[in-house]
Amino acid sequence: MAARRMPVWLAAPLWLVLTALGLGVSGLPRSWEMSLGALLGRLALRVDRRRRLIAEENMRHCLPELDAAGRARLLRANFEHYGRLILELLHIFSPVPGHWKRWTLAHSEIAGRENWERALARGKGVLFFSAHTANWEIASAVGGTRGFPSTIVTRRLTPDWLMRRVEAARLEVGIAAAYQPRTMPIVLRGLKNGETMGFMIDQYIAPPAGVKARFFGVETDTLSVLGPLAHRTGAALLPLVLHRLDDGTVHLEVAPEMERGDWMADHAESTQRLSAVAEAWIRKHPAQWLWGHRRFKNTVWPDGTPTYSRT
Repeated sequence: MAARRMPVWLAAPLWLVLTALGLGVSGLPRSWEMSLGALLGRLALRVDRRRRLIAEENMRHCLPELDAAGRARLLRANFEHYGRLILELLHIFSPVPGHWKRWTLAHSEIAGRENWERALARGKGVLFFSAHTANWEIASAVGGTRGFPSTIVTRRLTPDWLMRRVEAARLEVGIAAAYQPRTMPIVLRGLKNGETMGFMIDQYIAPPAGVKARFFGVETDTLSVLGPLAHRTGAALLPLVLHRLDDGTVHLEVAPEMERGDWMADHAESTQRLSAVAEAWIRKHPAQWLWGHRRFKNTVWPDGTPTYSRT
């Protein structure tokens, strides 16, 4: 399917706006950015009714242990996170040469790099998996700027000029991309060369690439390729965990390689294990996940009601 094209009369002003905003955040102190982002998020909570309803529905069914007041506090913190995330991503559009690399180096840190080094030393390549907590673009940059270049499996953006700008920012920090749906030859070639290939495990993936796995107590379609791919190639399966600290630093923790076993070969069992790992990460920092994402499409909640029937 051909990519949708944005008309010039709309693309040109958008490009100018993003470039101006990118320049504007380039010199913004991090403490100001954190405060301004929270304010922007609280404004979005008032005006973005659709995303608010999706987040409320997800929280109500996934976190039944929270009462109404607890969900309201989490919802507010979650939207404050979105506001900060938007300002962080605007740094990608800064017209200042080298800004994205310098900024991510200044506002990120890595722990457990010895786990990554040990996994690479096996020579079979590395499959890392992560979730959309904190800021995943910064998380990729953390590895790339600290000696761990990667190729991430992701989707193309539209329009084309936006995709090119994001690609340039990723390459600036040592990150390449393989675009769905024809990614497997690139992934296999990278692993054969002992490289690192990255996947996100926490979004809705329709069959046949996705299989049902329990996530926050809900059966939902989830990416199923990682376990069998690690089993087939001998690649290390490496969890990457991230969250944003109170001062705005994005902390990336490289967890130890997952223990190998026959469970990797089974699509359903391996997907369930990885989903449980991702869920545990999100529960530690629930305000920094994408509750406004329709993660549980095409299924029903535990009470039998269809998901997102009112949104």
